[in-house]
Amino acid sequence: MRISKIFFLPLLALLVSITVTAQRSEYLLQFKNGTELQQFLTYSPKRIPLISAHRGGPVKGFPENALETFANTITVHPAIIECDITLSKDSVLVLMHDDKLDRTSTGTGVIKEQPYAELEKLYLKDNEGTVTSYKIPKLDDVLAWGKNKVIFTLDVKRGVPYARVIEAIRRTKTESCSVIITYNATQAAEVAKLAPDLMISVTVQNKEDLQRLYDNGVPYNRMLAFVGVREADPALYELLHEHKIQCILGTLGNLDRQAEARGDRLYYDMITRGADILSADRTREADAMVNQYREDNKLTSPHIVKRPLRNVQ
Repeated sequence: MRISKIFFLPLLALLVSITVTAQRSEYLLQFKNGTELQQFLTYSPKRIPLISAHRGGPVKGFPENALETFANTITVHPAIIECDITLSKDSVLVLMHDDKLDRTSTGTGVIKEQPYAELEKLYLKDNEGTVTSYKIPKLDDVLAWGKNKVIFTLDVKRGVPYARVIEAIRRTKTESCSVIITYNATQAAEVAKLAPDLMISVTVQNKEDLQRLYDNGVPYNRMLAFVGVREADPALYELLHEHKIQCILGTLGNLDRQAEARGDRLYYDMITRGADILSADRTREADAMVNQYREDNKLTSPHIVKRPLRNVQ
């Protein structure tokens, strides 16, 4: 009897582990082409509200702007992945938010002064400063991974040509999952001219901003409007929705702190009041409320797919 227990208990543990692994899922956003993405991101009263994971959704053990972090985020909820693009000294497009390597990696100094051969030797740190086994990813690898998994909003850091990022999107054939972030009408007009088929995240905080974008050649049907990091005036939401433009509200920072202090129901209320996408640091808490909103309003989409997560170590 003692011998059978010795063999049975490890076998039971293995079976439990396999069962738990088999039950894990990932939540995917899948589009055949850029047209399907554009249609999905066009506002209608039946639009599907989503969470945008700021810098990819870092949590303990998973650094910001890391491919492994993106993969971890979508085991919890379908996600728009916001990430930051910069250049190495030898012009390789990589993901990194800061100008310097010190905070988020085992490296030091200015990232643009390092060739990629040196960058790929480094390891990323999570937001608590703990070194992980994860590396600084190339943009091409990230885009290729994300196709039929997420929507990317690509934050192109200062000094990085938009043309280079668009070339990467073309090279990886990821028009179906890519949105380019801009911060003013001049930048948005440049992207619209270089890639009239791509969606563009634009900053709109009043009707004058919207008119300026349109006058500069940015079509309404290519805009996602970032309305800022505090709730927009209801009239602005109404104006943007009249033009079928979805609105991104940045809850990262103050609004996330308010929700943490006063209750996560605030995220639900933000969607009710007109936000369509919440760009959050507290992605899990925000999505729980956004998902509740989708369920309460019976909002579904064939583009959101849940599937078992395989090959988990």
